[in-house]
Amino acid sequence: MDLLETSLERNGTVHRVSLLPVENAVLVFFYEDSMKIGTLAVSTPGLREGGAGTSSVLLGGKYLIVARALSERVAAIYNKMSIVSVNTKLPEGEALRLYSSLLDRARSGSSADPDSSKG
Repeated sequence: MDLLETSLERNGTVHRVSLLPVENAVLVFFYEDSMKIGTLAVSTPGLREGGAGTSSVLLGGKYLIVARALSERVAAIYNKMSIVSVNTKLPEGEALRLYSSLLDRARSGSSADPDSSKG
């Protein structure tokens, strides 16, 4: 059980993802600077391959779409229940794009993004 992490600095803010796969679920935190709980969503994978899973926001009122979308994506990728927290100040569309990219990097073990902008 290894914690997978990656980060990206953009406009002076460090955006991070910490991903912890466990036997029956995957826990993922998407956050800026220091780790904080944000909007919390849980998802289950579909019962058959390619089938839609279920998801729900458990806590929070901001970033509902991002939290659910990322949670559903994690559940589908790992075919396990996912619990996702999103804590950011980015606009929702930008947050979804950036954190989806960071999720891919964390899964692949890459720590550098050659296309990243530092300001």
